[in-house]
Amino acid sequence: MKKIDINPSEVLFLIGDTGTVGILKVSDEKMLFIGTPEKEEIVLYLEKDDLIAVSAFGTGEKYEKGIKSMAYITREMESPIIVLPKDHPSSKRLKMVLSVGESIRLDCDITPGTHPEQDILCSCNSLSGLKIEKSKSGVIINNNNKINYKIEKL
Repeated sequence: MKKIDINPSEVLFLIGDTGTVGILKVSDEKMLFIGTPEKEEIVLYLEKDDLIAVSAFGTGEKYEKGIKSMAYITREMESPIIVLPKDHPSSKRLKMVLSVGESIRLDCDITPGTHPEQDILCSCNSLSGLKIEKSKSGVIINNNNKINYKIEKL
């Protein structure tokens, strides 16, 4: 278990072999909406220390900028989260996916963008299996392996 402190103006990047996950705090109590393939809308009631996790299928500055942009659109503009049907052809072309909540499990064996459950997020193989949980001062990462990470301003 690793505890990492982050404040609302920072993003934590977990850096894998072929992917990057950015994590930040929601920072304010709010509602976010999830549009499902069944044409339903699910409401997420979020607390300020809940997490936004954005998984990008690549590494480096380009992907980190994308993560920051997607996080901004979700957190500051309260853009709804869209879930694709399981067999949607665009799933193969997604460069990033996100999840929001108090606990998020990374998994490389799911189809990107097709899970309305916000406790699971598609990731690269080397980050798969990590469980990220909110804490008052940051995050708790449950895994015994060494994790490459860095923290940057948003």
